[in-house]
Amino acid sequence: MCGIAALQLRNPSLHPKMGRLLSSMMCQIVDRGPDSAGLAVYNTPGLVSAGTSTFSLLGKDQGIVPEAIEASLGEMLPSTANALVRVLGDTTLVTAAVGTGLLAKAITETLPASTIIGRGEHVAVMKSVGHPMRIAADHGLESMAGTQGLSHTRMATESAVTAGGSHPFSVADDLCLVHNGSFSNHATIRRELKRQGVVFDSDNDTEVGARYVASRLQQGDDLETALTNLGKVFDGFYTLVVTTADSMAVVRDPIACKPAIIAEHEDYVAMASEYRALASLPGIETARIFEPEPGKVYTWSL
Repeated sequence: MCGIAALQLRNPSLHPKMGRLLSSMMCQIVDRGPDSAGLAVYNTPGLVSAGTSTFSLLGKDQGIVPEAIEASLGEMLPSTANALVRVLGDTTLVTAAVGTGLLAKAITETLPASTIIGRGEHVAVMKSVGHPMRIAADHGLESMAGTQGLSHTRMATESAVTAGGSHPFSVADDLCLVHNGSFSNHATIRRELKRQGVVFDSDNDTEVGARYVASRLQQGDDLETALTNLGKVFDGFYTLVVTTADSMAVVRDPIACKPAIIAEHEDYVAMASEYRALASLPGIETARIFEPEPGKVYTWSL
């Protein structure tokens, strides 16, 4: 029993309030997942910027101080890259004005033991073990602006309680996935993806779903098609939310065992595991509120 809260803001006047709204939503789903939590925020000033790649690394201690990481990256990257390393809560953020492929290679060579939990031009990912609202506060969620936000409070069932096992899983540029439920055949799909050369960072079944979606997108699927294909391959009970740089998608398993509720408003689209997480959103009384149908993929774009 995990908790999901996701928010896509259609009205630019709400962008400065993104973190405050998402934090309020997240607060209402804490009891669904007290083990650990994760956040993904999009187009948040100070964390990401146009023309710059941002990588989120698991943990605030990477074994060497940020200044030393910056110096090492500076030796491997172009002089115009301006690599910057910052610690935010329990997350290390690395940014540089280069493509994600080049920055990933430099980070891996500098910090071979690091775990990348987020990457892209638009997204910053943060996660840790502990009370979800403490994690949100440590990372400064309430003060963040942005266009989209995604949060997850975890109650571990399929793997250990670790920061690396918490959601979201971000395994391709600006792509994030969170999950309430379990995949019963994840081990089989993991083996097949490994045969295709896919590398995994955890034993979490959700990562298998994220890697599968990333693989389908790489093969040319759009987001709706990728999730439709996931429904044909994965067995289990689940509600998934997937976000990209400019879109958000929700899908439930064909039995719709796991809860989900959506609010569509002219100013935003919001999804949560329970209505109480939506109740304090502005204008919620005029929003279209509904439960997503079993097996149907819903998508929205900015």
